[in-house]
Amino acid sequence: MTTQAQLGDTSFTLERFPLDQKNRSLQAWDSADQYLVDYVTEHYPDCRSLLIFNDSFGALSCYFSKQGLTVCSVNDSYISHQAAAYNLAENKIATSNFSQLDSLSALPENVDLVLMKVPRTLGFMQYQLSELSEVLAPSTPVIGAGKTKDIHNSTIKAFEHYIGETKTSLAVKKSRLIISQATGGYKAADFPVNWQLEGTDFSISNHANVFSRDSLDIGARFFFNYLPQTSKTKRIIDLGCGNGVVGLMTLSRCPNAEVSFVDESYMAVESARLNVELNMEDKFEQCSFIENDCLTGFERESVDIVLCNPPFHQAQAVTDHIAWQMFKQAKDTLKNGGELRIIGNRHLDYHDKLKRMFGNCQLLGSNKKFVVLSATKNNGML
Repeated sequence: MTTQAQLGDTSFTLERFPLDQKNRSLQAWDSADQYLVDYVTEHYPDCRSLLIFNDSFGALSCYFSKQGLTVCSVNDSYISHQAAAYNLAENKIATSNFSQLDSLSALPENVDLVLMKVPRTLGFMQYQLSELSEVLAPSTPVIGAGKTKDIHNSTIKAFEHYIGETKTSLAVKKSRLIISQATGGYKAADFPVNWQLEGTDFSISNHANVFSRDSLDIGARFFFNYLPQTSKTKRIIDLGCGNGVVGLMTLSRCPNAEVSFVDESYMAVESARLNVELNMEDKFEQCSFIENDCLTGFERESVDIVLCNPPFHQAQAVTDHIAWQMFKQAKDTLKNGGELRIIGNRHLDYHDKLKRMFGNCQLLGSNKKFVVLSATKNNGML
């Protein structure tokens, strides 16, 4: 992994999180970060307070904190928060004027400039721009940045609608800036989204940055056919829980279970909490809702079942290191005889990964797109 970053006239050592990734070709900053640094340095030399959105690993936070600005970083990712704190410490940058907010917290009202790395999800960007429209003073500049291929007409229209007059820069190193200025006045975005879970009486509430925001995704629908069902008291984790529908359905079939909903997205965990509270309030005390980097810090050999639909991307990068981490930490967290049960796309070859890691793997079901696999922990395995 490349860790030596040159941002403006300053060098940094920047690590991508989690630290033990096997894909060493990825790095913790990109050309859009460099473009933003150069643009702000040239056009806003007197800026003293900065609000930054979606700074994946803290590259922008490190640079502008190093320059002595008051920096507030807003992110939906627990991992991004951990990465920013780590990179600031590793580069010995003072944090007395640095703060981090999750994506559902109230935004500061008095800032000189807003920077936004354009997120993958249009709805999430609309939510963030809507929240900004409520607090920004008129004429506050808002500068977006991203890869040219990720900035579409819909991106520009969203900035124009929620913020104000908008233009784009020339492309530099395949990145582009979106340059806008607040006109003042709150413009609401329709989040969270609510919908009925097919085949049930459950009403599902989804915040803006949750996968499959408007309906049940086809993977979860297939996974429902293979969820555990027991009246015994079991400790179960819905790992990478998203809006919590897998854990919710599991709770309905395992009424005495203790279910932990775990995700790195603050919006996902809050959606899961809302959905249990709304639909199974009598089971709410049996549940916990945790933002975390997979199962880092969980007690070893403490749970009976881990359910998981692992992602194969992080931010804009396609990578399987998160799946590997989920599988390894699930094995550590499971009791002897405990089970990891997953759903995944057929082409990802999770069967081979699990068999190498657990020494066994059973196919529970499959269709043209997905497989459901089960691996059992056996401490006696050589």
